[in-house]
Amino acid sequence: MSQSPAARPQNPMRAALAALVGTSIEWYDFYAFATAAAIVFDDVFFPADMPPALRTLSAFGTFAVGFLLRPLGGIVFGHIGDRVGRKKTLVITLMMMGVASFAIGLLPTYAQVGALAPILLIVLRLIQGIAIGGEWGGAVLVAVENAPKGRATFFGSFAQLGSSVGALLSTGAFSLMNLWGDAAFDSWGWRVPFLASAVLVVIGLVIRLKLEEAPVMEEIRAQNTAESKLPLVEVFQTSWRTVLVGVFALATATGGYYVVTSYLLAYGTGELHLSESMLLNGLSLAAFLELLVTPGLSWLGDRIGAHKVVVAGLAGVIVLSIPQFLALGTGSVALIYCAMLAMRLVMSALYGPIAAILAEGFEPRVRYTGISLSYQICNMIFGGFAPLAAVSLTALAGGHYWPAAALLMAISAIGIWCTLRLRRLGAPEPAATPAPRPAKDTVPAV
Repeated sequence: MSQSPAARPQNPMRAALAALVGTSIEWYDFYAFATAAAIVFDDVFFPADMPPALRTLSAFGTFAVGFLLRPLGGIVFGHIGDRVGRKKTLVITLMMMGVASFAIGLLPTYAQVGALAPILLIVLRLIQGIAIGGEWGGAVLVAVENAPKGRATFFGSFAQLGSSVGALLSTGAFSLMNLWGDAAFDSWGWRVPFLASAVLVVIGLVIRLKLEEAPVMEEIRAQNTAESKLPLVEVFQTSWRTVLVGVFALATATGGYYVVTSYLLAYGTGELHLSESMLLNGLSLAAFLELLVTPGLSWLGDRIGAHKVVVAGLAGVIVLSIPQFLALGTGSVALIYCAMLAMRLVMSALYGPIAAILAEGFEPRVRYTGISLSYQICNMIFGGFAPLAAVSLTALAGGHYWPAAALLMAISAIGIWCTLRLRRLGAPEPAATPAPRPAKDTVPAV
């Protein structure tokens, strides 16, 4: 008898790198939109006679709408991922994201077609939201479910590194386009990062098409009775507490991230009139630091406990929230860069470990749906609206930063409690079925 697919586990590093490459491309597209919304979309897609503050809010509004459909993407692709497989789902999400991003680079401006321009931008943004809604859960599971025992946190961090790589590529691309000058950048330079994503998507598709399914998925397929007919229903029946707590545990890693990147960029250039290029370069350095330290912090999570690393990172965010904005106010490039690097260092402690923590909370047969729901509901609430709320609060406070800093501190404090709560919430006991299911400890314990 030939060996079953489940008996031939995929090389853990190959799976981790496949997750990294795919998520890097998807997050590149996502952060390109975030960066453009902060510095150029207000001028390109909205009327020139609109008040500047309203144009900024409108630009961030287009960014926020993408988060509205992310839970839908998590539900749809979570269902496909739990029923059909992780690999096919990840190929579809990558293609959707790539097509939408390339099309954004071709959009006409408000001056050319009027109100149709922001409408088209919003439609493409919604497509991006659905695609990224299904991406994260699958990429995390490809890395985590193929990890050796006791190393889920480290290998799971590779999927998370895609955020750092994507941010680095995106801010780097916009920094490069800025070298052509403001006129060229506003005219055509901002389009290049979006159009360039087509090349990256082709590379990502080649890699993902060669990916194999995780052993746990093959085991579920081999036992038809182990499959969940409706993963969404089962998740809410057995694991709704884990979903709810996971939402708030992720708040700083999602909403807080955009406050210290997109909002910081808008605040620095709009309220403080700092150099756009200087801030973009600082964000690029911070993304590079995140890329370097996240694997090490995740490795530490496997040694001392992932929850301890995440809690320490959240505490660091609380401590640095006000100093970061004070550094911006000095105008000193050295102080600003130090503050950016320090903040990104502590936030790096959140990204890698949280993937393995969440994955442990759900049964393998509904795991894609479970972690996608937690992550995408969190993004809908905090990711899209945190920078929008920060901009609104700053306007109400007469241009002061303190409401945004208070917002960041509050969600981080809540995140500490919820992360500790997740430690006590494990995968639920399997419901009785006619035939045995795969063991629920497929994901190594953290």
